[in-house]
Amino acid sequence: MSASDLSPRSSSDDEKLARARRRVAALKGFYIHLTVFVLVMAGLVIVNLLTGGPWWVLWALFGWGIGLLAHGLAVSTHISRAIANWEQRKLRQYLREER
Repeated sequence: MSASDLSPRSSSDDEKLARARRRVAALKGFYIHLTVFVLVMAGLVIVNLLTGGPWWVLWALFGWGIGLLAHGLAVSTHISRAIANWEQRKLRQYLREER
């Protein structure tokens, strides 16, 4: 991919490029979230194994896992498109109010 592939040619291309960039940023955010989740959970499992006792780490795994699942669904489904559309409507609204 060359730099010319990322330079828009019209306002429609501007919008497409902006949407693509938002989708990539959302996906990148999810991958970062997933990586941190795996690393922290691995550390907590090790601590739980070393300290013995009940498996308290399962509560953290369950709670954070729900958040991670929600994040993944938001990124990979139409929810992210709905959020992007809402953002665009709000931006237009605020720009109209500024005039």
